[in-house]
Amino acid sequence: MAESSPVKGAVPAPRAELRGSAPVRGTEAAGDQAPGLDADADVHAGPDADTARRPDADPASHPDADPAYCPGPGVGPDGDPGPDPGPGPASTTAPRHLPPRTGVAALSPRYQVGAALALAVVAVAVCVHVGIVFLHVAPSNTVTKAHGKAIDDWIYPEFEQNWKLFAPNPLQQNIAVQVRAQIRGADGGSRTTGWYDLSAQDGREIDGNLVPSHTQQNELRRAWDFFTATHDGSARPVGLRGALAETYLRRVVVMRLERGAVHGGEAVERVQVRSRTTNVPPPKWSTDKVSTSPVYRVLSWWSVPDGATEGGTR
Repeated sequence: MAESSPVKGAVPAPRAELRGSAPVRGTEAAGDQAPGLDADADVHAGPDADTARRPDADPASHPDADPAYCPGPGVGPDGDPGPDPGPGPASTTAPRHLPPRTGVAALSPRYQVGAALALAVVAVAVCVHVGIVFLHVAPSNTVTKAHGKAIDDWIYPEFEQNWKLFAPNPLQQNIAVQVRAQIRGADGGSRTTGWYDLSAQDGREIDGNLVPSHTQQNELRRAWDFFTATHDGSARPVGLRGALAETYLRRVVVMRLERGAVHGGEAVERVQVRSRTTNVPPPKWSTDKVSTSPVYRVLSWWSVPDGATEGGTR
C-alpha cells in the first residue's frame, strides 16, 4: 500500500520516549509547555502557596504527628524545649499597713494591765452587790441569820428594796420636799434663804427626758419616805434606824443647797425641811370628795456639821 503523504500543516505525533530515559516531571513538562504559568501562579497564590509547598506543612508528611498537639511557649517548632526564659522580675508588692489600734489595745502594756485590774475590781464589786441584794430580798436563811447586820448596813439607806409598785391602792397624793437654810457669808454675816422646792427641781429635770436618771427620780423621795417611816408625827425616831434616816435626809438636802443656793466663800450652818402634801383631785366621774388644800409638815432646824455631805452616821 502506498504511504500517504503528510498533510501540510498537521501537528506531528509525539516521538516515543527513548528507552532508559527518566520520566519527565509534571512541573518540568508544564514549564516546557507554559513557561510563564508558574510565575503567575506564585503571584496570585500568595503566602498560602508557599506554605503548601513546604514539606513540613503537610500533616501526611509526618505520620507520627498528633493533630491536637500544640507546642507550649517554651517548646521549639520540632518539639524540643526552647531556651530557658530565666527568672521573672522581682516582686515589687508594697508592704501592707496594719490599721491603727483602738480602745484598750492602743494602750501600752502597763496601762492595759491597769485597765484589766480596774475591770476585774468593778466586776467583783458588781457581783458582791448583786449577791447582797439577793440575800436581802430572799427569805430568812442561814446566811442572813449569821450576817444580817452586815447585809443591812450595805443595803440601807441607798439600796433599800420594797414592793410598793405592786400595791393595789397606789398613793394618790403629791408630796413635795422643800428646804431652806441659814448661810454664813464670807464676811461673817448670816442670812436665811427662802424655801427651795427640791421636788419641783427634780420634776423639771425629768420632764421631757426620755432616760431620766435614777437619782432624779428616787433619791429625794426615798430619803423622805425613809425618814417618815422611822419617825412619828413629832419627828421623834421610833426605830433603830431613826438617826440614820435623819442623817441621810440632811445630807441629801445640803448637797442640793450647795449646788444651787451657796455661792463662793459661803457655808451652810443650819437647814430646815418641810413637806407639802396635796391630794390628787378625783376624776369627774368619781363621787369621792377630797380636799385639795396643801398640808405642810415642818421639821425643826438641823445643824450642819463639817463634812455633812460625806457618808456615815453622825
